[in-house]
Amino acid sequence: MSSKIIILGGGESGVGAAVLAKHKGHSVFLSDGGKLKEIYKAELRANAIEFEEGGHSVDRILAADEVVKSPGIPEKNDMVKAIRAKGIPVISEIELAYRYKGNSTIVAITGSNGKSTTTALLYHICKTAELDCAMVGNIGYSFARQVAEDPKPLYIIEVSSFQLDDIITFRPNVSILLNITEDHLDRYNYVFDNYINSKFSIIKNQTMEDYFIYCLDDETIMQKFPLLTIHTNPLPFSMKQEVKKGGYIKGDQMMLRIQEERVSMSIYDFALKGKHNNYNTMAAGIAASTIGIRKEKIRDAVKNFHSLEHRMEFIAMVRGVEFINDSKATNVNSTWYALESMNKPTVLILGGVDKGNDYSLIADLVKEKVKAIVCMGTDNSKIIAAFKDLVPMIIETDSAKKAVNAAFRAAAKDDVVLLSPACASFDLFKNYEDRGTQFKEAVKEL
Repeated sequence: MSSKIIILGGGESGVGAAVLAKHKGHSVFLSDGGKLKEIYKAELRANAIEFEEGGHSVDRILAADEVVKSPGIPEKNDMVKAIRAKGIPVISEIELAYRYKGNSTIVAITGSNGKSTTTALLYHICKTAELDCAMVGNIGYSFARQVAEDPKPLYIIEVSSFQLDDIITFRPNVSILLNITEDHLDRYNYVFDNYINSKFSIIKNQTMEDYFIYCLDDETIMQKFPLLTIHTNPLPFSMKQEVKKGGYIKGDQMMLRIQEERVSMSIYDFALKGKHNNYNTMAAGIAASTIGIRKEKIRDAVKNFHSLEHRMEFIAMVRGVEFINDSKATNVNSTWYALESMNKPTVLILGGVDKGNDYSLIADLVKEKVKAIVCMGTDNSKIIAAFKDLVPMIIETDSAKKAVNAAFRAAAKDDVVLLSPACASFDLFKNYEDRGTQFKEAVKEL
């Protein structure tokens, strides 16, 4: 049935939703309060989709049957408030895509940290097993666009809390919840429980035909878990205890137990190193088992996976100094994971747009491992206040090039320079990719 669908926001998810809605015969109008990228404008024109930028035609939007809201737009936005006041249904792009996914299987991955790595690893396992699948969602290509242009029998979806906030029927066959740490609290009225509920909504439509893979060692998950009525098959993973079903690591062996299939392998064979990546690898391995991938394929894939760009990415060794790009670390907990895996004296590049960060979470690791901090942001006062008594040297810079040069001067042979900002990037860069790319270019110029 055709209806009037308004797409609010013209980024990757908004344009993907617009293309899918148009393909399915709906009347579509896209409205963005900011400026649209030229590539998206060209695509909207090619699909004969009406759009506007730099403001909203309020009357036209409020005449919608349904609104698809881009995940980046908060509830406190005036246009969103007006839509809500009128009682118009608001959904996310993943909800729209879900309606048209047909009989496809969905594995959805969320968590405060590690979801991009886990999504990419699971996709790699599926490709190694020669499954016809797509990696979509928060990781780049929108779910709706994939459904519209190249539908697949299997989707591996990275989903953020913002995308989950506006689901109604979205139901993954397999859901993964890696961890929950304080992040994006500015979007949740600074109430941590609101954010926790958002993450757990990944299982709200699941049934006993589905699986829920979650971390048994995550305190926040385990505090919430007993308060919920779970209508799905739980598969926990742990590095602290053995589980009858799910996955665990004992000594140096990872064990996966799902149905009849048992998988075991040495953690020393994992391509991804570090404690946090052991969790990511377990989660991806369990998910692969639930969708019937043989253990030999899982073993092969886990051994030869290459990590994501901008996530603990080795860049170069310059006169004995190692440079690592972890630009995707946009919260304090991500930076905690990065520092936790460092085994050399570290010069840490921090800073950007603070999302209500609590730097005390990394204070012990900074004291133990960091010899100097290079700030890279327009306002570094909070970072300086947090660490001035813990490290002998803090340097302020306002560009990737200056930060890299300052860090190189502060480093000695056998040290590591780690870009792991713990902040969003919008003060000096377009996004975390732009930040990471500028960092890499600056390193190559040394």
